[in-house]
Amino acid sequence: MVAERKNVGVVQSKVVVRASADDCFCVASSYGVRLEWDPFVRSQHLVNAERPGPGVRTWTRSRHGLIMISEYLSYRRPTLMGMRMVEGPPLFRTFSGSWAFVDQDDGRCEVTFRYRFDCRPEWFQWLTHPLGRWYLGRDIERRLAAFSRGAEDPVIVARARAELDGGG
Repeated sequence: MVAERKNVGVVQSKVVVRASADDCFCVASSYGVRLEWDPFVRSQHLVNAERPGPGVRTWTRSRHGLIMISEYLSYRRPTLMGMRMVEGPPLFRTFSGSWAFVDQDDGRCEVTFRYRFDCRPEWFQWLTHPLGRWYLGRDIERRLAAFSRGAEDPVIVARARAELDGGG
């Protein structure tokens, strides 16, 4: 059993998008349209499968040039997907992210994007965790704003749906 670390960095933000949870889920998990809306990603692809799902790994190069291999822990269309870092920048002991999608009564969707991280070395976390929360918080806000535009674009949504439904 692994003890829960108390000094873990967590960053989370929410946005309401004029789209359904399923449309949002498709846009967030489509590798075919990701580069059109996501300002963080420079290159990304699935490693060990043709479609996303639990256990599937992704290779990502960020706009900073950093590379991370992540693995899906959950993939429950249309409500939730979560990933954890398998290999990545040495600064992170652990890193994970999740997207949650909740349909609203008015046809919109509340989207929650969250990072959870633990930096190394432990003795330096007094600085790295607050800096990480600040920097990754800015990153999440930029990504959510760009995601909203993508999820509200009917062309991007149609292509993302076709990809995930086997037509693209």
